[in-house]
Amino acid sequence: MRTGSEPTTARSALRARFWLSVWGLVWSIFGTAAFALAGRPGWAAACAVLWLVVTADLTMIVRHMRQGPHYQPGRDIPPYQPPDDGPPYRPRETRPPFRRPPRHRHP
Repeated sequence: MRTGSEPTTARSALRARFWLSVWGLVWSIFGTAAFALAGRPGWAAACAVLWLVVTADLTMIVRHMRQGPHYQPGRDIPPYQPPDDGPPYRPRETRPPFRRPPRHRHP
């Protein structure tokens, strides 16, 4: 159900993000080890930095999953209601499409 407040009440598919992060973690560890053994320190360092980023993301995902349904609602929890404070949402006014003025033909 769309409420019109999706940017502020958007939900993330944390389970999917979790498994994608685990996949990235496995590959970044493998890449770091493989490039280090192959004597490619630049690529090993790049994979190690990616390893750190994926680990930080995985930590945040697990933290949000443990915080309960506020971050990971199930199918039985309805969408959040839009906030009642502030002016009601009005779509931005749009201009009519640009139309070129007619060309005047000179004799």
